[in-house]
Amino acid sequence: MKKILSVFSFILITVLFISSAIAGKPFEGIITYKISYPDSKFSESQMAMFPKMCTVSIKGNKSRKDLEIGSMKTVEITDYIEKSSTTLVNMMGQKYAIKQTSTDIEKESAKEPVPTIELSSETKLVAGYTCKKALVTVNNDGVKTIYEIYYTNELGSKIANFDSPLYKDIDGVLLEFRINNHDVNMKFTTTSVEKKSLSAKDFEIPSDYTLTTPDEWKSKFGGGSE
Repeated sequence: MKKILSVFSFILITVLFISSAIAGKPFEGIITYKISYPDSKFSESQMAMFPKMCTVSIKGNKSRKDLEIGSMKTVEITDYIEKSSTTLVNMMGQKYAIKQTSTDIEKESAKEPVPTIELSSETKLVAGYTCKKALVTVNNDGVKTIYEIYYTNELGSKIANFDSPLYKDIDGVLLEFRINNHDVNMKFTTTSVEKKSLSAKDFEIPSDYTLTTPDEWKSKFGGGSE
């Protein structure tokens, strides 16, 4: 059961960081990210379990992030008016909708160290968009980590970054960024930005998913802390 909990934590932290790549302006369409693992020391069989791609669909004040980790498919639907998110986990036919309220997200964010941001005049072309560079530094128990990111405000502002402790003050959509998740160094690079009309149904919680909270989900699959 510990393995299930660890996978859930990996999913939850990953999709929260990916939430930074959502539009605050009336952009509608799909952003596709390639996920790589710089300096990875994992074996080929281990790497096969790691996600290689993520798509972020945006419509109005909602977003949908699709991610596959091994045989587990996950979707996160975020509402930027309610400031809430629901992670859909389909685990070998067992379907759960794990909802985090704005209060839940704020509590989790409060546990993280406050980053410092250094804006740069440097730019970089990513997926056809001229992106600004920023250095985000975080000091975690004396260990300082610097994240180099590229973002654009052509697709939106920081309105949707509320659930990312690391990038919530970045005023734009992240098109190239990095996170460290459970000592796994992950780099997200946008490969395409497609403007298209999307169905509102794609942003609804399916009726065949059991609604639960993160604590209830953890309790069901082993209980206790990780």
